[in-house]
Amino acid sequence: MSDLDHRVGVSEANLVVRHLKLTGITDGNLLAIVAEIDGTFGIDAVSFEEAKNTLHIGYDATHCNLDGIETIIRAHGADISDDFWTKMKEGYYQFVDENIRENAKHKPWSCHPVPPGKSHKKK
Repeated sequence: MSDLDHRVGVSEANLVVRHLKLTGITDGNLLAIVAEIDGTFGIDAVSFEEAKNTLHIGYDATHCNLDGIETIIRAHGADISDDFWTKMKEGYYQFVDENIRENAKHKPWSCHPVPPGKSHKKK
């Protein structure tokens, strides 16, 4: 796949897929949650699996973060499940997202100067 296979603002290198179990979901707030998350810049895909009460989200971790998604969920009267595995995954997701953001901002450096007449670009 390439970046052209995704929505605007989503890079293949920074794409992550998250699965969050939700509580307090009703027919009314489910559509509002999915629609608002889907309209957020950097979201590639969002769906909800009713059998497991699980929200599936694909997003670019340099443009979106899990805290922003959780804010949208809570604004509509639902919440992230308080069970052990969901909390464990949530912490891991936040850790990985932060690493992706930091790596995207990182500028590589070298203490060795480029030899005269040479450039960094490969031909």
